Amino acid sequence: MERILIAITVFFYTCAFDRMDVDPNFQVMAVEDQAVAPGLRGLAARSGLLVGAAVAAEPLRGDEEYRTVLAREYNALVPENALKFGNVHPEPERYDFNDFDEILAFAESNDMCVRGHTLVWHRQLPSWVEQRPSTREELTEVLRAHVHTVVGRYRGRVHYWDVVNEAISDFWGFRSTVWSRAIGSEYIEMAFRFAHEADPDALLFYNDYGVEGLGRKSTRMYELVSNLLERDVPIHGVGLQVHVNQGIPRTDELESNLRRLEGLGLQIHLTEVDVGIPQPTTEPKLLKQAILYQKLMDSCLAIRSCTAFVTWGFTDAHSWVPSYFPGLDAALPFDSSLQPKPSYGVLRRSLKESSRTAPRGLTRRCS
Repeated sequence: MERILIAITVFFYTCAFDRMDVDPNFQVMAVEDQAVAPGLRGLAARSGLLVGAAVAAEPLRGDEEYRTVLAREYNALVPENALKFGNVHPEPERYDFNDFDEILAFAESNDMCVRGHTLVWHRQLPSWVEQRPSTREELTEVLRAHVHTVVGRYRGRVHYWDVVNEAISDFWGFRSTVWSRAIGSEYIEMAFRFAHEADPDALLFYNDYGVEGLGRKSTRMYELVSNLLERDVPIHGVGLQVHVNQGIPRTDELESNLRRLEGLGLQIHLTEVDVGIPQPTTEPKLLKQAILYQKLMDSCLAIRSCTAFVTWGFTDAHSWVPSYFPGLDAALPFDSSLQPKPSYGVLRRSLKESSRTAPRGLTRRCS
């Protein structure tokens, strides 16, 4: 069933992408010689914006050019898989921090903020959590121990945490997961409180997809975080994934939603941005992709509480899109040879031309 739904999603996305018009006056900023030009991070600094990317441990370990581009262009990173439950806590009494320790060391040596992703999710769970029968008390203790151990280990070093990921159903209510079935929806509040206990200074986020514009799911998310705030649950922000492959958000709706969340006093991060191209990739399609990237960056820059713009990877050589969304590829600002694409050029232009200044009190030092 999941594969059928993905195929339907790709079909409708492809239709919408193909129908996009390109303004004949639209131009992409020429990509300066990268040996001398400031990276995205340099241009973003004056706006108080984090520009980041999801990072895979293997290329970071073995590809020097990957490391060079990442350090030059970005002031924030997020581990793509290294902190997901099944990878970091594969057995009841065993944790494996090796991959993330390497990622964190790279970030610290390059003065980068770090987003921890993710503490509680319904996917990539180890079998000892997913398959064993557990009472409410037993699974609550598993949750508490996991969050305390992972967050506590990196106290003061990981600045933001995606505490709960994708808890809202695409259809109604909360998603049915091993956590919700055993504990009830209270597991969400518990996770935030456990994370705050482990690191009171970390900024804690709820993260989800399909919540970028105005609609039923984004309204359910708004109601969820509003309710958490009313109960004095320590939540500081919301992550909007913005996998554009799952639906092209309207700019006016995206900005209205950002303002709605800003009204709650929350930070907003765009956390997993990518824009897949229906294959084959052509120059006109690259321009359409660039237009979408520019609209997303401009929307974030227009809202002072939008303090991070993070792509899910940065090079097409290491992207989840073609394997998960057959028929789509080339979703990131750098191609598979780590050369900048038109999308990179428009991100530079948006940052360079922005009149926004660093918002006081919303960002924190990460070094």
